Amino acid sequence: MASTSKKSQKKNSKDAPKLNKSSKKPFKSKKEQSQSVESENVALQIEDDVPDFPRGGGSSLSRREREEIRAEVDAEFDGVEGELKSKKKRKSIQKKSQAVEDDLGSLFGGGITGKLPRYANKITLKNISPGMKLWGVIAEVNEKDLVISLPGGLRGLVRVSDALDPILSNEIETVADNMLPSVFHVGQLVACVVLQLDEDNKEKGKRKIWLSLRLSLLHKGFTLDSVQECMVITAYVKSIEDHGYILNFGLSSFTGFLPKNSENASGEIDLNTGQLLQGIVKSVDKTRKVVYLSSDPDTVSKYATKDVKGISIDLLIPGMMVNARVLSTLENGVMLSFLTYFTGTVDIFHLQNSFPAANWKDDYTQQKKVNARILFVDPSSRAVGLTLNPHLVQNKSPPSLVKIGDIYEDSKVVRVDRGLGVLLEVQSMPVSTPAYVSISDVAEDEVRKLEKKFKEGSRVRARILGLRHLEGLATGTLKASAFEGSVFTHSDVKPGMVVRAKIIAVDNFGAIVQFPGGVKALCPLRHMSEFDISKPGKKFKIGAELVFRVLGSKSKRITVTHKKSLVKSKLAILSSYADATDGLITHGWLTKIEKHGCFVHFYNGVHGFAPRSELGLGPGSDPSLTYHAGQVVKCRVISSVPGLKRINLSFIIKPPRVSEDDILKIGSIVSGIVDQVTANNAVVHVNGKSYLKGTISIEHLADYQGHAALMKEVLKPGYEFDQLLLLDIEGNNFILSAKYSLIKSAQQLPLELSQIQPNSVVHGYICNLIESGCFVRFLGRLTGFSPKTKAIDDYKTDLSEAFYVGQSVRSNILDVNSETSRITLSLKQSSCSSIDASFMQDYFLMEEKIAKLQSLGSNESEANWTDGFNIGGVVEAKVHEIKDSGVIVSFEKYNVLGFITHYQLADTSVEKGSIIQAAVLDVAKTEPLVDLSLKTEFVDKFKEESSQTQKQKKKRKREASKELQVEQTVNAIVEIVKENYLVLSVPEYNYALGYASISDYNTQKLSHKQFLNGQSIVATVMALPSPSTVGRLLLLLKSVGEIETSSSKKAKKKSSYKVGSLVQAEITEIKPLELRLKFGIGFYGRVHITEVDGEHVSENPFGKFRIGQTMTVRIVAKTNHSDNKKKSYQWDLSLKPALLTGSHEIEEGLITEDLDFSTGQCVSGYVSKVDDQWVWLTISRNVTAQLFILDSSCEPSELSEFRKRFHVGNVVLGHVLSFNRDKKLLRLVLHPFIDTSSKVLDDAAPKVDDQVSISNENVAAHFCEGSIIGGRVSKILPGVGGITVQIGPHLYGRVHFTELTDSWVSDPLSGYHEGQFVKCKVQEIIQKFKGTFQIDLSFRTSPDGVVSQEVKEPSKNLHIPPMFVEKIEDLHPDMVVQGYVKNITSKGCFIFLSRKLDAKILLSNLSDGYVKDPEKEFPIGKLVTGRVLSVEPLSKRVEVTLKTSGSRAQKSEVYNLSSLHVGAVISGRIKRVESFGLFIAIDNTNLVGLCHISELSVDHVDNIESKYRAGERVTAKVLKVDAERNRISLGMKDFYVLDNDDTQEPSDQENDEDSEDAEPLEDAKVISFPDSGFPGLQSMDVDSENPEIPALAQAESRASIPPLEVTLDDTDQSYLDNTISQKQEQRIDMGGDLDVKGKKQAKRKAKEEREREIRAAEERLLEKDIPRTTEEFEKLVRTSPNSSYVWIKYMAFLLSMADVEKARSIAERALRTINIREEDEKLNIWVAYFNLENEYGNPPEEAVKKVFERAKNGLNDKKVYLALLGMYERTEQHKLADELLEKMTKIYKQSCKVWLRRIQILLKQKLEDRVQSIINRALLSLPKYKHTKFIKQTAIIEFKCGAPHRGRSLFETLVRDYPKKTDLWSIYIDQEVRVGDMEVIRALFERATCLSLPPKKMKFLFKKFLDYEKSLGDEGRIEYVKDKAMKYVEST
Repeated sequence: MASTSKKSQKKNSKDAPKLNKSSKKPFKSKKEQSQSVESENVALQIEDDVPDFPRGGGSSLSRREREEIRAEVDAEFDGVEGELKSKKKRKSIQKKSQAVEDDLGSLFGGGITGKLPRYANKITLKNISPGMKLWGVIAEVNEKDLVISLPGGLRGLVRVSDALDPILSNEIETVADNMLPSVFHVGQLVACVVLQLDEDNKEKGKRKIWLSLRLSLLHKGFTLDSVQECMVITAYVKSIEDHGYILNFGLSSFTGFLPKNSENASGEIDLNTGQLLQGIVKSVDKTRKVVYLSSDPDTVSKYATKDVKGISIDLLIPGMMVNARVLSTLENGVMLSFLTYFTGTVDIFHLQNSFPAANWKDDYTQQKKVNARILFVDPSSRAVGLTLNPHLVQNKSPPSLVKIGDIYEDSKVVRVDRGLGVLLEVQSMPVSTPAYVSISDVAEDEVRKLEKKFKEGSRVRARILGLRHLEGLATGTLKASAFEGSVFTHSDVKPGMVVRAKIIAVDNFGAIVQFPGGVKALCPLRHMSEFDISKPGKKFKIGAELVFRVLGSKSKRITVTHKKSLVKSKLAILSSYADATDGLITHGWLTKIEKHGCFVHFYNGVHGFAPRSELGLGPGSDPSLTYHAGQVVKCRVISSVPGLKRINLSFIIKPPRVSEDDILKIGSIVSGIVDQVTANNAVVHVNGKSYLKGTISIEHLADYQGHAALMKEVLKPGYEFDQLLLLDIEGNNFILSAKYSLIKSAQQLPLELSQIQPNSVVHGYICNLIESGCFVRFLGRLTGFSPKTKAIDDYKTDLSEAFYVGQSVRSNILDVNSETSRITLSLKQSSCSSIDASFMQDYFLMEEKIAKLQSLGSNESEANWTDGFNIGGVVEAKVHEIKDSGVIVSFEKYNVLGFITHYQLADTSVEKGSIIQAAVLDVAKTEPLVDLSLKTEFVDKFKEESSQTQKQKKKRKREASKELQVEQTVNAIVEIVKENYLVLSVPEYNYALGYASISDYNTQKLSHKQFLNGQSIVATVMALPSPSTVGRLLLLLKSVGEIETSSSKKAKKKSSYKVGSLVQAEITEIKPLELRLKFGIGFYGRVHITEVDGEHVSENPFGKFRIGQTMTVRIVAKTNHSDNKKKSYQWDLSLKPALLTGSHEIEEGLITEDLDFSTGQCVSGYVSKVDDQWVWLTISRNVTAQLFILDSSCEPSELSEFRKRFHVGNVVLGHVLSFNRDKKLLRLVLHPFIDTSSKVLDDAAPKVDDQVSISNENVAAHFCEGSIIGGRVSKILPGVGGITVQIGPHLYGRVHFTELTDSWVSDPLSGYHEGQFVKCKVQEIIQKFKGTFQIDLSFRTSPDGVVSQEVKEPSKNLHIPPMFVEKIEDLHPDMVVQGYVKNITSKGCFIFLSRKLDAKILLSNLSDGYVKDPEKEFPIGKLVTGRVLSVEPLSKRVEVTLKTSGSRAQKSEVYNLSSLHVGAVISGRIKRVESFGLFIAIDNTNLVGLCHISELSVDHVDNIESKYRAGERVTAKVLKVDAERNRISLGMKDFYVLDNDDTQEPSDQENDEDSEDAEPLEDAKVISFPDSGFPGLQSMDVDSENPEIPALAQAESRASIPPLEVTLDDTDQSYLDNTISQKQEQRIDMGGDLDVKGKKQAKRKAKEEREREIRAAEERLLEKDIPRTTEEFEKLVRTSPNSSYVWIKYMAFLLSMADVEKARSIAERALRTINIREEDEKLNIWVAYFNLENEYGNPPEEAVKKVFERAKNGLNDKKVYLALLGMYERTEQHKLADELLEKMTKIYKQSCKVWLRRIQILLKQKLEDRVQSIINRALLSLPKYKHTKFIKQTAIIEFKCGAPHRGRSLFETLVRDYPKKTDLWSIYIDQEVRVGDMEVIRALFERATCLSLPPKKMKFLFKKFLDYEKSLGDEGRIEYVKDKAMKYVEST
């Protein structure tokens, strides 16, 4: 240990942790004080979370001796705080002595003799401090924290935020709540750092120790230099890679890597990200700053830390194993020396022997070598604790073999510590466990001499109190009381058990009680008694023992009750929801009482609910008055749903039985008393013999909607309904109605379909509203439907605006269909109007009832105020206030107001405060309000009546009533217009007052006809005054007569006009959208088309007018026209009837347009203009609207005739999509929609991209999933990209390739073209990032579609596939499916099964036979039919095969060896190449033969792998057939197959064509062939000419690389290249001897082939494991830094993540990284960079040019120019390509390649007239030796892209100049074969075979001629060629 001076110690005393400072709360037990005085032994700290154990120990040293010891300690340890302070009182000396001794004895050895400590270092609550490093074991893993068991029995907590370093927060994918359980486990050993401790003032034993597991704190001070090989170090798993794990040490300076290998895999479990692991350092890469580890658990547990010079204490980590030597034995442990510089101590509980006896010191002699692990490190005091525990030394946590509460009868005493305790050996299984019993737990009474009471080896009975997990030590008790009682631990407590407990504390929240075993519980205040108690301390005395029942025991929190009814209950205990069986009767207690019921709690947190109807209360009773919270109740379980934790209860233990006599039938009239009123219902008790309950919905309280709402407000429990109609019965509940209309017609209401008669009018109520109609219900569930056309007269009105659910209606039965049980109704007022005044009568009766209910709470004088106001009587009133609308008056006796309208003033002038006599016209009892009149005809009449005697008055009334007869028609005058009715007077009958309703049952919500005061109308008398009519005369309106007011007469006389004036005007001109009129002298105006009709817009509103017609119009606005034309209008006029009628003149400024439009509102307008895209409408004088073409219909035929459908002046009805208030412009759509937001889908999307999206627009407002809309094809995307469809002005959607047609067709795009109108369905609206949306559309008309017509005869064992499989759950193995090829790779292909479902097809499953070229046979977009092999729903992977199940049966005839004969010549394909020969699959069979290497050729074959490849076609002869061993021997030597001319060989012509297609500008090769049927030609000599192959095709292929569009499934092009190069090599080998130039070319070819193989291997490696993250790509580019393929894939990945800038940076990084010698790889990156800037540059043209200028400086200029040209060609930027070519022909005028590219591009652009001039310029510029090559390639291009006749003329020039060049003839013939003119081809062959050439060249030409004729199959021509060849042989 290092030491410091006293000076430095004092200086740092403030900063040093409080390791040796006296505790502020020394242990207060007198018993322990006496023990500490007597004992001289060390204090053994045994702590656990359950009890607090006494320290013991103590010291008899004087104060001076202690100070000397302290000084020595200061000199020995660093950072220890100041001196101990004495207290004033003498009593505390012993306590202080014990505390000092405790501190010293725990961490500094207690007493010290000389320079060595006497006691081992120990960790206690007093000396633990922040910064300490401890070793611990995880005891509990919770969601939010970890519980760590520390040395000395301490427990620490680790928050979830301190469990891992923040650097791993993004790496761990698990949810935060489940993070800890996925990374840590119980029993795991961890090193931790103390963060903080709770304050000292907390209760003793309750202080929490907060720890951290962060490696950044543990490894603080670590550097890469301090990491040595063979060191054991801890790390996090940061990420899991293919070959291992990337590790993190909590430090940013270096990282680690753990490879996956057999050594690790054998002993390791799977590691999760974030998991802690220990590993041995295998090597350190200081350049890359990577530490490589090995984590084999056995090896890690054996490695000890080596001695390293200069190692600091910061590098000591708890858990580190060290080699140590024993320095000395201490009182309670051993002192060890380790790592040369350090000493540490081991306490007695961490020795090698788990059961150390009294002579344990004999085992530890000085200098004894031991293996130890570091237990704790205190960096400030440099104190180190070690452990020798065998389990911990092996890096394993000690096993926990005992449980708290276990009793061991025969425990052996191992050691007795005088004054401290006893060490026992308890007989746990499979091995014994040490247990320590403190002296305080040895017996009930105080024990002074343990050594006398217990002897080593004796047996005792012990019970386990707690566990110290790290030491593997149990703590126990020997007290007799511990073995009594049923409860010892929390696990022994069960809900419902009755226990006796002692009260230990009482507070205002309840009482704390303790069971005999020491477990504590809470008795809440509410459970201390049956009733609430104010002073719990009086009832519960501390120390008293009472009987309790356990309520619950969750999370070690136990609650009990002392309620006698619960404690003594004999009923079943309900402690789980599963126990709640129907009918169970149990006790519970009320926790909450509501109006609608009571909440009841049971044991263990189970609770239920008893509804009000099950409380057993009378009608109208308040539950809170009967029950109180906390009350114990007996209840019965009605029903329970354990999964939802719901229990329905009843306080009625025996449910009543309903007799048959009491059962009511639907349609009967009952009475009932209101029990309660809820938000939607009134609950009533139906009067009867038994208990019956019913509900009345709020809408059924009255016929009129306003009265129903008022009734709900005034309805109180206890109110009795004398008449209710039973509408329906739902279970035990009655559905009732209080509507008068239904009650009166109860006998006529139908209950069954048979009771309905067509053409009858029946009362009912609306039960549901939909867009297309209304549902009307009668009795029970009998319901009829009224379509919208039959429901309202005005089809434009929305049904929700015309009706409401629950409305009373009269319905006319139109049709009754008994088969479908459908009733069709009409609700039109024209066919369902009332024929009596019942609606008005019910209105006044309900008003009377509501008024009575309102008056229940008021005094008698206020309640009877209506008695003072009789209709028709005269009252005296005082003018209270004069307003514009009329006069408000008050009455002396009554606290109500009266109102007199201007019309009822009758020109009488009144003043405020004056007294007037007025006649009562109407009394509104619910408002309350009295309508009065000062008209003389009423006042005088009533005064005259009042002056007569009462007898005469009654007589006069009877006479008046006799005069009016029911059904009599009278003329009436409108006196007052009320909200729902009119007050009328009948002048003919002495101004009798009558009342008529404005609305009817079916028209309550519709706008009513406007009536004016003084208006004359015709009405019919329906009911005379009587009590049933509340004393009123009820009338029914018949018609409305128009009257002319005085204000209109005055307006005619005015000579000056203003807004609001009525004028007489003459029509001067009729235009489509307006009338021109003149009025007055020189005044002109116009009537806009929208100002003719009222609310209803009609077609051709100007049809009823003519020029010269005079009419009355209203001036509505003055225009702002400033021109001086004679007839320009100055006024806007109106002909609307609502504006023309009126009692007085409309003032200026009151006529304004309504600009309050809402989204979705239905508006109508007239067409004013039509163009190609929009229809413009006029909605009003100043408001216009526009309708987009695609919003006008969803039918393509209608969209194509858009302009024909709309004509100026037509009426169009639409729905508002948006409104621009500034421009007064509406955007309309024809179809209705639901407005889900204030925002509307407008046209804010700026640009159409392949990724169709719209930003910040409410898609749901305009379109919703499933809606059918119109669209226009905007862009047909290449390949299988689908179609982009325009669905709005700037809004686009995408149609997936599988959604184009209803059936599977081979080319779904064939029927579509850009600009085509289509009908589509919205499939899905997907919200993307930043508030954008993507709209997926479909052209399919049916959801399932039909089966493809191409699958006509499926296999018998396959079923017809469904049309489209949308979900992976619909797939199952062996299911037949269809799909389109998505992409093709060397390993197989992917196909679309539907919009969201892809499938994989391996190469081996593409066909029953061999697939030579998957790209050609399975092009992208091809329709295939296959069978499902496997489905993985979780990963959404589907695998399909295209092989037919009967493929083996479809193979040819040969099945067995007997079909083959020795000597037969067969053809086949090489299946496998081995070192000893070839395995050949024989064509049209399922047989495979072996051609041994000795039978391959006459000459010796050195390298069989280089000469033959799998997949090649070969011809062989059957040498032997071994039927017994099933073996076929084949031979391929040339003479085996010489005599067989009919053997079909692969066509060289096809190979030529393939080669030409692959490299269109490459010189054709001279193809030689093996000797066949020409024996005379075998000796012919051929001078093979192989001109240099131009690199133009290579440059072109590089320029056409689409690097940013390449997916990871692209085809491996290297396979095709390899095939071509192989064929070329074979042709060279078979063509004869090569010259020196040819040999060099062959070497170069071999090198290029090798490079391609390496590249293909890289691509295949990349395809096997496709990177999916940036880290994976980074790893890949580090392993292949020179591979452009990898870099380009990385760029494409970043672009798929929309990170363009990062893709640019990767391109720049690739250019810097790739070796300068790898020009081709760099060129690929430049090409990718061109494509990137061309797609995303701003602007693209400039960005590409900048990159191009940079590329020219670093590479071959010509290659870069060609690469850029290729990019321009691919993206069809013809102008830029032409400019670049013009520049290239000037710079590289001697380059044949550049001129050829220019010619090729001109021909592709169909610019043939410019080709000849370019050819002439090229011949002038090129050197002569390149002319032949240029002309030949130009001719080939003409044959392919231009006109064959021009190519033919060029070849004729060449063969004329060079007739002996067989390569020219061969290429010429090949091009003619491609054209296909048979006569020309044969003529050309005749010319070629007539040449005088060497025999070998002639052999080549004859062979080519023969192959051509064989391909045609003309036997005569074949013989002709053979004869001609034989003649040539004979002639030579």
